[in-house]
Amino acid sequence: MSAAPTRKGLRVLVIDDERPALDELAFLLERDPRVGGVLTSDSATDALRVLQELSVDAVFLDISMPGLSGLELAQVLARFKSPPPVVFVTAHEQHAVDAFDLNAVDYVLKPVREERLAEAVRRVVEGTASGRVSEDEQVAVELGGVTRFISRADIRYVEAQGDYARLHTADGSHLLRTPLAALEEQWAPAGFVRIHRSLLVSLPHVEEVRTESGRCTVVVGGTELAVSRRHTRELRDLLVRRTRPGGARG
Repeated sequence: MSAAPTRKGLRVLVIDDERPALDELAFLLERDPRVGGVLTSDSATDALRVLQELSVDAVFLDISMPGLSGLELAQVLARFKSPPPVVFVTAHEQHAVDAFDLNAVDYVLKPVREERLAEAVRRVVEGTASGRVSEDEQVAVELGGVTRFISRADIRYVEAQGDYARLHTADGSHLLRTPLAALEEQWAPAGFVRIHRSLLVSLPHVEEVRTESGRCTVVVGGTELAVSRRHTRELRDLLVRRTRPGGARG
């Protein structure tokens, strides 16, 4: 692994087993003013070691590599708690469908043109900015005259209580003076979906989906919640899309 000097901006990891291609891509990314630091790795195995030690804002990844391929590495990254955005950089067009099944931010063909790479960086910047807002949003709740702030990422599910909503986290529950319908609209980009007229769940916190005698439930933080018939199919479709990397074509 090697790294370019860091300045303010994105920190990216470039992975390619061919040294000339690796050096060229790193050079082009370093020229982009939106990129603050470039790490390089010549194998998927080394890249995983890097990602265990450091956080990055994006991964620029070759597909055809010995051992673990780029598509297989992307499947592993998709299971991270906070997966880094992935841009595939490859000489092969035929993997594009598989790449976008893995929610790739972009798919850049070699030889890489600087203006095309700049477009990929733009997409990363836009996606990262929106992701940070979603992940870091703090929710103000009141208890006994004291205002507390909890992270929306810690909320497992939300239960309607009249014109209020009760937020359930690992540490307990908190009442919010906002109707469930409003939260459904506001928090949909963060992965909250309605499973019942009185319940929203956070998809990243769903541990199990159970079906028995035509009745569907989900387990969230050890709590089993009923899914209404009208929401069952939509929930299953959303969960399949989230877990598709595990079953993607390779």
